[in-house]
Amino acid sequence: MKDTSGDDLETELVSENDPKIVVNSLWKVFGQNNPHQALDEQYRNKTRDEIQQELGLIVALRNVSFNVYSGETFVVMGLSGSGKSTLVRCLIKLIEATSGEVLVDGEDVTNFNADELLQFRRSKMAMVFQNFGLLPHKNVLDNVAYGLEIKGINRERRHKEALEMLERVGLTGWGEARPRELSGGMKQRVGLARALAVEPSILLMDEPFSGLDPLIRRQMRLELVELQKGVHKTIVFITHDLDEAVTVGDRIAIMRDGEIIQMGTPQDIVMRPADDFVREFTLGVQKTKVLHAGSVASKPDVIVKDSDTIETLRSLVHGSDSAYAICVEDQGAFKGLIRRETVDGIKLSEKKPLRDYFDESVEVIPSDTILEDLLPTLIDSDHPVPVIDKRNRCIGVATRRDVLRVIASESDD
Repeated sequence: MKDTSGDDLETELVSENDPKIVVNSLWKVFGQNNPHQALDEQYRNKTRDEIQQELGLIVALRNVSFNVYSGETFVVMGLSGSGKSTLVRCLIKLIEATSGEVLVDGEDVTNFNADELLQFRRSKMAMVFQNFGLLPHKNVLDNVAYGLEIKGINRERRHKEALEMLERVGLTGWGEARPRELSGGMKQRVGLARALAVEPSILLMDEPFSGLDPLIRRQMRLELVELQKGVHKTIVFITHDLDEAVTVGDRIAIMRDGEIIQMGTPQDIVMRPADDFVREFTLGVQKTKVLHAGSVASKPDVIVKDSDTIETLRSLVHGSDSAYAICVEDQGAFKGLIRRETVDGIKLSEKKPLRDYFDESVEVIPSDTILEDLLPTLIDSDHPVPVIDKRNRCIGVATRRDVLRVIASESDD
């Protein structure tokens, strides 16, 4: 038994997959006067402003490295001018990198010729833009099918697949409408459907919701999270909004002046900001929307093995003040919870297995459940809630006191 943390959850996330995207020492320097000068050793430790003053060059990306794992939503966030949009364009070679590698499934995109790049964009990556990018002279159905049309797919098949994508994004029945007849949120759904229609393994989303009204924007975030549960795409999501980042992201990279200054799970970013800059970003984020059940799980007072005897169970429970015992297998897999009053009613002569005494009403919670979603279960429960990892191992129990402590710490902040 142990407490878990954001680091544990991140390790669990990335260890199960190979990297889909690997970015190594990526630089992008804008300027006419030999951009590679900015990479010389004498300028490596100078600030962006110093390099601009001395060389007349603008360092948009500075030695950026990270991995994105298959099926992960990786968020890149920062203020205007931080380099995040330049980065996402380098991933698809809309902007030529000055130096470094962008490996996708082991192939370096920066070395692709025109034909290889065209095939790559058509088959592996799709981009969703902030301004929707819809074709005003085409109806919604043909907008969604446009990428399939470019790939040479016949009209009947591409319309069939486009209709399926419209249904997936909640726009069934809107195929004949024109873009001008749609709200901003609906236009963005069309853009997302168009990107999904070509069946890319990777989605690049450059501040896709920033042009929407706040209410629609929040709704689109939640819809993307639900959609991702079904499509399992590898997503690189660009935003300047931390609330958006923690809602949609599995991991977040925060950029400033072309560099990544902190990278980790939403929980890492909010609970362990790397510096004052990151700390300011996190001030308005509610911890109950970021922290996982695993982060507040504590060791139960009484733990028994399913192979233990009734005598052992009675001895452990009666030797403590605990109102319950947690039963696990030898490898730690959760089996059940036994209440103290049940133990008190067991006769010493009984020879039943411990599982016969489990409280069948007990609900267990996955360790990656956010506290906001855990609260209703705790409110309805008169006992601590067992918390399990992806292998069904019991990592502890969550209590009302644990969550109230987190809420109280928000008030102190």
